[in-house]
Amino acid sequence: MKLITLYLPEPYIEALDKLVNERFYPNRAEAIRVAVRDLINSELWRRKRRVG
Repeated sequence: MKLITLYLPEPYIEALDKLVNERFYPNRAEAIRVAVRDLINSELWRRKRRVG
């Protein structure tokens, strides 16, 4: 894995922390990884399936 740095609006961070505190995810990083994976799945991979 590679490290990236990003800036998020405070409400996003608060929402991530709520998900972590409610034990939906073990930490912020995992929640963000899942969100990025889901975005890639819906935006990129599904487009390829439609085209191919």
